[in-house]
Amino acid sequence: MPERLDDRALDQLFRQARTYPAFLPRAIDDATIRELYELLKWGPTAFNAQPGRYLFVRSREAKEKLAPALSSGNRDKTLAAPLTVVFAWDTQFPEHLTTQWDKPSAKALFDDTPALVEPTALRSGNLQAAYLIVAARALGLDVGPMSGFKPDVVNEAFFPEGRWKANFLANIGYGDPSKLAPRGPRLGFDEVARIV
Repeated sequence: MPERLDDRALDQLFRQARTYPAFLPRAIDDATIRELYELLKWGPTAFNAQPGRYLFVRSREAKEKLAPALSSGNRDKTLAAPLTVVFAWDTQFPEHLTTQWDKPSAKALFDDTPALVEPTALRSGNLQAAYLIVAARALGLDVGPMSGFKPDVVNEAFFPEGRWKANFLANIGYGDPSKLAPRGPRLGFDEVARIV
């Protein structure tokens, strides 16, 4: 049976975790990037479809290719970050359902109703992105998710075949605490939730 995590772990994953705008000049190696995926892949998705796709942008050349898509407020911090991930979704994810889901009818559902592909991919892809953020925090990394970019420019630069579609971005690294602003407040339980 799973046990409750201790307060130290909960602080690292949630209560003390922050959205970092700047990172220390410390590289993230391939093994850590692969470990991120090996953790996030276990999170649940609809039909076990796993539609999320991840482009890890680390090289100077790739960052320069990404730069034209970034808003002015995100450009400098993204170019300086050790790693940026483009969270994308696969327009053809249903082809994997024959091996990832135990009911043969799942692929047929999407084949027969193509309008279900995008909302299913976005919903489950967003879940997978959140799993990556929590996995990064579990590995001692910090994350700065952002949506200030032009998806069409990213798609043209990195996914010209059209199969993957950019959703949002996140910078990943070891956060620089000297660059943090005071933490913003959070809504209380009674403002956002009901128990019925």
